[in-house]
Amino acid sequence: MRQAYRIIPIYTADVSGVCSALYELGGMTVMHDPSGCNSTYNTHDEIRWYDQDSLIFISGLTDIDAIMGNDEKFLRDIEDVAEELKPKFIALASSPIPFMNGTDFPGLARALTAETGIPAFSVPTSGMHDYVYGAGLALSEIARHFTGAAEKRKRKLNLLGVTPLDFGPQPMVDAMKRHLEKYGWEILSTWAMGDTLEDLSHAGEAEVNLVVSSVGIPAANVLREKFGTPFLVGTPVEGYEGEISDALEKAAESFYEAFEYKKENPAEKNGTQISGRQEELWKVTPDQVLYLQKKDSQSSELICSGDDLETIDKTINRADSLFPVPDITLIGEPVTMGSLAAAIEQKCGKKVQLLCPLEITEGLLRWGDEAIRGEEAMEEKLKTARIIVADPLYRPICPESATFYEMPHIAFSGRIYLKNLYNFRKTT
Repeated sequence: MRQAYRIIPIYTADVSGVCSALYELGGMTVMHDPSGCNSTYNTHDEIRWYDQDSLIFISGLTDIDAIMGNDEKFLRDIEDVAEELKPKFIALASSPIPFMNGTDFPGLARALTAETGIPAFSVPTSGMHDYVYGAGLALSEIARHFTGAAEKRKRKLNLLGVTPLDFGPQPMVDAMKRHLEKYGWEILSTWAMGDTLEDLSHAGEAEVNLVVSSVGIPAANVLREKFGTPFLVGTPVEGYEGEISDALEKAAESFYEAFEYKKENPAEKNGTQISGRQEELWKVTPDQVLYLQKKDSQSSELICSGDDLETIDKTINRADSLFPVPDITLIGEPVTMGSLAAAIEQKCGKKVQLLCPLEITEGLLRWGDEAIRGEEAMEEKLKTARIIVADPLYRPICPESATFYEMPHIAFSGRIYLKNLYNFRKTT
């Protein structure tokens, strides 16, 4: 089918993902674009824009500069601003026009580092990928450039892949951290909300990393390559933290042997090489993805409150028992919604299917889940859905016969439903 959209919007683009991931780290992020990407980012995608300062800039690329390849002006403008504001790093992100022109962003980053003395790197965006791609690669660059060797500390944990695009305002992130702290885990750093670049630089001290959205996978692989730190994939679930904690403890045990091996084999890769290999950056194995594994817990909760799950269960029980599976259809990011699907199945005992419209899905979908490309494909797949849990902007392409539960996703609908987000993504 055609991958075109006429009713529903598309997800936040990769350039906005870069800005969101790096927003709180004290660096300077520059989008090389005429100006459209910046206005879309700050008016729709970034909920922190009016409350928290960040050095997000647009280059103001003109037609003549694009045609003539005037990179000197681009570099000079960045150097002037960097000299005045003294950012901790400079991140360059491409939009469609310089991408099509073949602008050498890695070369520009090296030139900026040489001229300013400030660490600079580029993120290979094009405006043609979704936010997961951009944010994930941005955090992997932070892991590569700003983390150093450190002594491992017991029951220390990093949360990877935390941005408002998937998790909403900071209080929700704080609640997620408290769920793990109840079991004796200390959160060293959260990548990247509520912590500084200095906090993230100590990530190598953690025994284990928890990837809470697909955004965190590249950084997890770089940290594993550099420090031997194992990682698991899954979003913390209220009432289910005990099993998550047990899984983290088992993963931490495997770290020591791998870490000792790396010390004895200094020729092994240090994270620099892996950052250049896309297939390695996004790699996960089934044993790393918690929600792919069967659990025995009878009660769990994620994003939805317990009342929401009970309501869904009652709706299912009232429905015709002969209606074909799945009972519930979820739409959204694979890790957060895959974890929610597993939680609902254990709470309600019903079959849940995830339809994922994002591009990074390999190794993250459960049996029966599907990656969907385009509005028409999604609308066709929803025709037989009984109960749908998704962002409110999906409602127009859902059948009238289906029961629809709203779950706002900032990466899809932006700020529109921000005031209602606590009602749908309750975590306390």
